[in-house]
Amino acid sequence: MTPAIILLEKKGIQFQILKFDHDPSQHNFANEAAEKLGLLTEQVFKTLLVDVDGVLNVAILPATRQVDLKAFARACKGKKAVMADAKQAQTTTGYLIGGISPFAQKKRLNTLLHSDAKNFDTIYVSAGKRGLEVAVSPEDLIRLCGAQFSQF
Repeated sequence: MTPAIILLEKKGIQFQILKFDHDPSQHNFANEAAEKLGLLTEQVFKTLLVDVDGVLNVAILPATRQVDLKAFARACKGKKAVMADAKQAQTTTGYLIGGISPFAQKKRLNTLLHSDAKNFDTIYVSAGKRGLEVAVSPEDLIRLCGAQFSQF
């Protein structure tokens, strides 16, 4: 059990756990999950940390997309955005890179969910460990993470 799964259960959120054998040589974690689980790549979302003007934020977006840093900064009402350092991301969230879940992070951060999530009743995000995904509704993710939909 990960903190993410414990929180989903505690809050009574409907979800499904999906497991796969993570290949340690693989570094494109969301694409690996989609491929090994037979899911649509655009339905598997990655969780990234982005530094906007010195403040960490969470970006949740489809595996098929890259963060548009200028658009993300604007969405956060900031000027400049850069990807967070891996060590800082791990320390802040409590999860390892490739297993960062949007749920039950050590510190609550401003969170933006890419509006492509509105195209699906269910999206897949990390459950807090490499090789472990959860299927949840975008609305439940928004509610539980205090997130907002955004184009970035």
